[in-house]
Amino acid sequence: MRREWLLVLLALGLAATAAAVVYLSRPTTLTVAVGPQDGPEAALIEAYANALSRAREDVRLKVVRYADVRDSAAALQANKADLAVVRPDVLLPENGLTLAILHDEALVVAASETGEIDEFPALARKRLGIVVRHSADIPFITNMLTFYDFVPAAADLPDGEEVPLGQVALVTLKPSEVTAAIADKRVDAVAIIASPTSKAAGAMVHAVEVGLPDKKVGLVSVPDGDAILQRYPELQSVTIPAGTFGGRPKRPAEEVKTVGASYRLMARGTVSRVAVASATQHLFEWRSRLAATAPIAKLMKAPDFDTTVAATSARLPNHPGAVDYFEREQQTFLDRYEDYIYLLAFFGGTIGSAVAWLGQRLARKRRERVDIVLDRLLDVMREVRAAPTMAELDALAIEVDDLVADVVRYARERSIDARTVSALILAVDGVHAAINDGRRALSAAGEPRPGGRTRAARSLALNLSAAE
Repeated sequence: MRREWLLVLLALGLAATAAAVVYLSRPTTLTVAVGPQDGPEAALIEAYANALSRAREDVRLKVVRYADVRDSAAALQANKADLAVVRPDVLLPENGLTLAILHDEALVVAASETGEIDEFPALARKRLGIVVRHSADIPFITNMLTFYDFVPAAADLPDGEEVPLGQVALVTLKPSEVTAAIADKRVDAVAIIASPTSKAAGAMVHAVEVGLPDKKVGLVSVPDGDAILQRYPELQSVTIPAGTFGGRPKRPAEEVKTVGASYRLMARGTVSRVAVASATQHLFEWRSRLAATAPIAKLMKAPDFDTTVAATSARLPNHPGAVDYFEREQQTFLDRYEDYIYLLAFFGGTIGSAVAWLGQRLARKRRERVDIVLDRLLDVMREVRAAPTMAELDALAIEVDDLVADVVRYARERSIDARTVSALILAVDGVHAAINDGRRALSAAGEPRPGGRTRAARSLALNLSAAE
């Protein structure tokens, strides 16, 4: 029985270890909210999720699409998702930390290169056409106007009428209307919020160029970028390199400073930094593979930071797991479960000591029961010497038989050491020898002698040997 219980305990221990290994090695599934559902960001995240699944990596993504980027950010803030595609100037989740910048979108303003509009403040009393691609584009432009103490002119301002002092007239345009609006002088400049390398931005600049009489287009810069970011920390400072929209002649001729927004992959701060580090690592390592399905992957970049402290205390803080990857400080298995290993070692030693103490107590209890039998046998031996009648000797002999039977039953259930067995045999033999001596003495004195009895000590020896 004892050997069988040891095997059962060993099997349970191995099963528990295997279960722990399987549990710790199973992939982590993260829910990612993506919006807009038909945007390039959704295509990128979907391609990434499929790549993770095919590669059987330790982290997987469950993609949930939303109609708008505001909805995906709200899902992250409501803890309905672990990750989300977020545009901070639309809605910045309070619990969101950055993993990667999927791409930047800049405020691109095109006007005549030979005109007087070269900086954003020069738009005072001008008409600015806006190619709207997102519901947040108008609020974005309005914030820029507010920074420079401009206000939007009345929406019903007639064409050709002079714009009042301190105001800028905003005219919403479709991409197909840009050339005509510039040619008819219904607008003085056209703005779009898009990635400078995107087709939308390139088409807008080309449309302005076609509408200008001299076909010379220039980009309007946004000065005071640092001050703007201080007031609107959810925005980004963006530099448009020279020649972004063409090289002969260069458009623009020189690099242009502006501001913009970013589409970011963010995670809740409570998401495991190990899972986030793994997700960030694969996202950047598989950039080329993902670009074949989602070209926007080429625009991904890591957030700018100089130190780990700067990364986690930036205007838009970064997730510690992503910082671990960028700083090449990802945790190993021992780093990850170091605390649990120490706790297991501590409590395991404590539990082992408790088990050993309990075993000693049980062994002492077993010895105590055998010691009681031995003490009683020694008492019986003294009582036999003083027994005056055959009846008393017979009663003591029956008691000895009961004690032997009790010990045999006990020995069949539990092990008894050889020294104790030898002591029991000697005690039983001694008692029976004393009983036989007493019977002979009483027989010599005239009492009749009872029938012969089996040797209980020999029976005890045989049974105990079988039990061991």
